[in-house]
Amino acid sequence: MLRLSTKSSASRVSVSASRLVQVSSQIPAMSKSRTLKTSAPRKSDVPPGYVADPTAGAMLRFEKSLPRLPVPTLESTTSKWLETVQPHLKPAEFSTTQKAVSTFLQSEQSKILQERLKARAADPNVKNWLSDWWNDVAYMGYRDPVVVYVSYFFVHKDDVKKPSQARKAAELVKGLLPFRSLVESQQLEPEKVRGAPLSMDSYKWLFHSSRLPVKPSDTARKYDAATHNHVVFVRKNKFFKVPLVDESGRELTAAELEVQVERVIRLAGSEKAPAVGALTSDNRDVWADARASLIAADPKNVASLEAIESAMIVVCLDDTKPVTREDSSWACWVGDGRNRFYDKHQLIVFENGKSGFLGEHSCMDGTPTLRMNEFLLSALAHGKIDLGAPRESSTASSLPAPIELPFNLDATSKSNIQKSEAAFDELVGKHDMEVLHYEGYGKEFIKKFKASPDAWAQLVKQLAFHKMFGRPGVCYESAQTRKYQLGRTEVIRSASNESKAWAEAMLNPEETDEHRSQLFRKAVTRHLQYAAWAADGQGVDRHLFGLKQMLKDGEPVPGIYQDPAFSRSNHWELSTSQLSSPYVDGWGYGEVVPDGYGLSYSIGDNYIRWTITSLKRRTAELKHCIAEAATETREMMERAAAAEASKAKL
Repeated sequence: MLRLSTKSSASRVSVSASRLVQVSSQIPAMSKSRTLKTSAPRKSDVPPGYVADPTAGAMLRFEKSLPRLPVPTLESTTSKWLETVQPHLKPAEFSTTQKAVSTFLQSEQSKILQERLKARAADPNVKNWLSDWWNDVAYMGYRDPVVVYVSYFFVHKDDVKKPSQARKAAELVKGLLPFRSLVESQQLEPEKVRGAPLSMDSYKWLFHSSRLPVKPSDTARKYDAATHNHVVFVRKNKFFKVPLVDESGRELTAAELEVQVERVIRLAGSEKAPAVGALTSDNRDVWADARASLIAADPKNVASLEAIESAMIVVCLDDTKPVTREDSSWACWVGDGRNRFYDKHQLIVFENGKSGFLGEHSCMDGTPTLRMNEFLLSALAHGKIDLGAPRESSTASSLPAPIELPFNLDATSKSNIQKSEAAFDELVGKHDMEVLHYEGYGKEFIKKFKASPDAWAQLVKQLAFHKMFGRPGVCYESAQTRKYQLGRTEVIRSASNESKAWAEAMLNPEETDEHRSQLFRKAVTRHLQYAAWAADGQGVDRHLFGLKQMLKDGEPVPGIYQDPAFSRSNHWELSTSQLSSPYVDGWGYGEVVPDGYGLSYSIGDNYIRWTITSLKRRTAELKHCIAEAATETREMMERAAAAEASKAKL
């Protein structure tokens, strides 16, 4: 099952807020009268082994010299796969799986498939042997609704200034403009991991782009920023277009944008319009048909759709006031299903000034959008964005009023909207969500034990799952592979023989803390090895996927794919990913299998926060077990350390 790929991107990159603030202070405003220049990179900016392309902007200067995604050896992948399925199998089952793997390795077919895949990887016209397949099978060809199954959300940390909804929306839009300028001019500095640059190709989909519903596989369209220099606000299900510059090409100030948002709120009134946006929440084939009907109803609808899809971003002005983390998370994740346009990235601003972000996942993963949000929020918090002249000197009164984008709806379109609303309500109504903001400790405490915070959090989840179900959870943790050309993600199979042994020891009252601590450290070490393999393109799942893709029509499916262990170990009961930022107060996504959990998490200095979603499968109980497991892990490690220190004194 490939729905897993619709989940968040890797936890491997942390963007420094202080560095973003420093960069933001150097960003000029975007306008027609000022064009950003790209300076040639200094030699010291070029990591060993990479070449800076003088014809590309700074953002993409390393793209051509990024290595290609490797094809692991058959022996390596099957060996790792056997190791990662073993915790989930009984001895007799594992013996059967070993035979299936041995038969596959010895077959001529496995060698043929491997050679085909290596030939594809070596093709000079194929930058990444996986990307086209994966983007289609896991994203564009995926037909279930993007709501719940594909989209992911961030809840912004509250603004201490407690701005009004209009001011908050205006400042967020104004704060995005310098980041857009860097991206569209390709001057944004590439992200790096341990000095190695990452692929920045997907950044082109951040602004002025949209997913489009098409049968049998969706497409995405990128619009020109200069000719579509506007933002679209949605309020009471009505869409309003607001230019980002005045008639002279001068960029609007935050005060002018605030006035425009206030106008949008007044123009929207108190009555809600038929929710055209609800169509984007439905099955992709249903939405494709509904879009065709909408276009056929009136040519004006085409222009309205294009104005929305080509906007820099959609800003949802919700008429709610969420307070708790759960309420804010629900509102950012799904909203009411009406006041949205789910095919695009969206900022969401509530009447009490709270805000968040909803990510359209098909063209990019979570680290680029986190960088954008962190840039925006940190720059605003530190006063590094030039908001322009204050309200008193604003010339907003002379600006043209926001343009409401009309939709002429015939009986068919009205019926389609009602059906999509009902489908949304039914789907979301089956779900629940719990947020655990655990303040017992965070990464500062974990580092005292010289352990990986991410591995620690993963082991806590495994222990919690053991508490509930008496066995390891089949766990997907996302690792990014952006150090390769067009790289996206690979799977860290977080359940290991070592994590199973540790969890069982934790639940065994006869075990000593010293032994539990030893098992814990072995499990941490194994997790780090799995993570390193995934980040290096040496994981299990993408290679096995690629080999199967090389089958030609009529060729038999190898037995390894038909072994029960294959489907069992790909049934991701725990879909997990870490993204952490001091400017994000929550984030999450949905489960990927009906009996599983979406389990996003963030690790702060003194807290760990988990957001848990499921089809009402004892979600609150899992929250309790995670909190309990986190505390028990801390206490076990403290007691073991105390016992070790006591022995050292003897």
